[in-house]
Amino acid sequence: MTFLARRAISRRRMLQGMGAGIALPLLDAMVPAATALAATPAIPPKRFGAVFVPHGERPGSWTPKQVGQGFELSPILEPLAPHRDHLTVVSELCDPVDGHAVTVAAWLSGSIPKRTTAEDVYAGATIDQVIAAKIGGETVFPSLEVATEDFTGYIGGCDPAYSCAYINTLSWKTPTQPLPMEINPRKLFERMFGRPGTAAQRAARMKTGHSILDSVQADLNDLQLDLGRHDRSRLDDYLESVRETEKRIQRAERQAEVNPDIPDAPVGIPESFPEHIALQFELIALAYTTDLTRVFTFMLSRDVTQRTYPEIGITEPHHALSHHSGDEAKKMQLVKLNRYHVTLFEKFLRRLRDTPEAGGSLLDHSMVLFGSGMSESQNHSRLDIPTLLVGGFQGRGSVHIRAAKETPMANFLLGILRHYGIESDSFGISTGAISLA
Repeated sequence: MTFLARRAISRRRMLQGMGAGIALPLLDAMVPAATALAATPAIPPKRFGAVFVPHGERPGSWTPKQVGQGFELSPILEPLAPHRDHLTVVSELCDPVDGHAVTVAAWLSGSIPKRTTAEDVYAGATIDQVIAAKIGGETVFPSLEVATEDFTGYIGGCDPAYSCAYINTLSWKTPTQPLPMEINPRKLFERMFGRPGTAAQRAARMKTGHSILDSVQADLNDLQLDLGRHDRSRLDDYLESVRETEKRIQRAERQAEVNPDIPDAPVGIPESFPEHIALQFELIALAYTTDLTRVFTFMLSRDVTQRTYPEIGITEPHHALSHHSGDEAKKMQLVKLNRYHVTLFEKFLRRLRDTPEAGGSLLDHSMVLFGSGMSESQNHSRLDIPTLLVGGFQGRGSVHIRAAKETPMANFLLGILRHYGIESDSFGISTGAISLA
């Protein structure tokens, strides 16, 4: 007679400590012994993400020349060479209306936003929220919305005849409910892992150098008694990621505290843009790893941003640079900036690719949309907007789909929805669906 002594650990098990609860990654010990699932790789969840960049991508330097499989990467897409087998580029898609605010609001909703500068905004529920309603119900956070710049203080019109609400977020839960985006990595970290107390108490903890993991050490010791060697290794890697992320946030807080040039900077936001981006991406990856969420949206920078990029030699504000007036030197700077954004995105993809999950990696089981609501920034063109989908097609290889001219972006979004088992007849102003099969 065979006795099965192993007891399964709950998939919802958290490490508990004083004021902290840390979610765990999927472990072999979470699969009950002698079940059919225990004899096969655990079934991973599907995930979705969207990453937005402002002011489009330079026409001629974004779209691959070849159509179909095995295309040659364009200058802007070259940093994604390590993920070639996960890339799908779709060209000739368009947003419904030209302009900053409307292309942002329409990008994930496929809708035509209501023309208003008052509070009676109306756009459309965005694809992330539709997918979250389908697959996010079992997670702590049905979706996460993050950014790097806060424009919520802007009210009235941020584009001729259009409310600032349309430009402040990517995500709309309903046509009248835009969702705020979190720019502070500390606040996002505390939402995920817990860290109660006042700002003064948090500052005091920061000075001690203690980690949030210290408060859950007793529970962690008990948990490890139930884990095999493979699970212990996986757990160690995950906890090291949590600890390293926490250290980076603490370094940013100390920087903000001592730098007299940025007295109003919210605690936890790094002075360095690439470090800010890296922290937000790392927190998203941790949320994916622990199944805290399966859906995210990330606005790398906002339309009409005045951000400069001295780290790559660009000192003119992005929005001003985007109106290049045909200046070839400015166009080349835009290509350099576009490529830089893609390079930052590639590091996130690498993180997902290098995180193993049953039957593959986090990247294999995710779809991440990357793009913008306009193409030619000089005239805010809504035509042939840059559209890239990464992941979700293990073994498919790189594919460039060229749609018919002026195909609504909504058609592509409808095709993505069907990949998640959402059999809708339409989405936004769609006229059909682009198949992802």
